[in-house]
Amino acid sequence: MSLRYPIGTSGEVVIVTDPALDHLLKHQQMRWWQREAGGLLFARIAGPEITIVEATGPHPKDLRSRFSFSTSLERQQAVVETRFDMGLHYVGDWHPEARPKPSPLDRKTMASRVALSVHGFAGFLFAIIGRDPLPEGLAMMFQDGTSTHHLQPAVALSTALPHNLDDAGRVKP
Repeated sequence: MSLRYPIGTSGEVVIVTDPALDHLLKHQQMRWWQREAGGLLFARIAGPEITIVEATGPHPKDLRSRFSFSTSLERQQAVVETRFDMGLHYVGDWHPEARPKPSPLDRKTMASRVALSVHGFAGFLFAIIGRDPLPEGLAMMFQDGTSTHHLQPAVALSTALPHNLDDAGRVKP
């Protein structure tokens, strides 16, 4: 099931598609021995709809342990540039955690990404995939550079893609 998250009173809505959700669910930390992971979120943007069609990561060269995750910013930037050439926009990060709640480091990292990035967005998204079933198991936040805003899921969509996307997740002409 795809999930919808309205962003405050802006009229914008984040839609997380099934393929992106499936990727996040593959990296839940359901057992004590599973290592942390993380990656990037990419979306197609059409009017007020920010449709997350892909979640990337982890990369084989990432440093992963039970309680930490570190990746190459240069490698991530290369992924951002490649996806942008494909019409996808980097809109945020994700990682798993038993209880999906952003840590002070998560908040600081996302605020710095907003401040250091050259983009036309009001901020970035941050998704934490927890152990609980969806939608409760996914915490979606919007970081505007100053504050972290917790987004609440709206009614779940059917498994069909949003009306403006074809079966491959491309914006329809």
